[in-house]
Amino acid sequence: MEGSVPPSSSTISRTALLVLRVLTFVFLLIALILISINKGSEVLENGDSLKIKFSDLRTYRYMIASIVIGFAYNLFQMALSIFNVVSGKRLISGDFGYQLDFYGDKIISYILATGAAAGFGATMDVHSALSGLIGLPFDSFFEKANASASLLFVGFLFTAIASVYTSYALPKKT
Repeated sequence: MEGSVPPSSSTISRTALLVLRVLTFVFLLIALILISINKGSEVLENGDSLKIKFSDLRTYRYMIASIVIGFAYNLFQMALSIFNVVSGKRLISGDFGYQLDFYGDKIISYILATGAAAGFGATMDVHSALSGLIGLPFDSFFEKANASASLLFVGFLFTAIASVYTSYALPKKT
């Protein structure tokens, strides 16, 4: 279109940051649902049933805690980003707002990364231990746990990318 003004780089950055936060929200929500409903059951040779659920393993409880913390922070930041994109103003102005974005994104990305790593590690170790000790693979249970850890890792990646955007804003404002 002739005469139209292209969007400013700050508008593009605000929009990109909002898209990253929405994607993080979606991936963390799916990861949370997947791990929290995960249950497994195998039948022993004597006919007894052995059951396992996510809360039986502390590592998966840590993974859920990291998802919930990341989810809550991301929900808060998503609301701030929506306000920023719609109004063009920051709800938390001044240096504190930029530092909150920068340090919050860094801390939350580390929490999400450790949650994903713990989930991957537990899945590999416990799955091989159960298969080797009692011959029961619980394949479906561990596949879902691994899928949840993978989604959590993708949420970490989006948060890490968002932290790059917030790091660009920090030196300009402080």
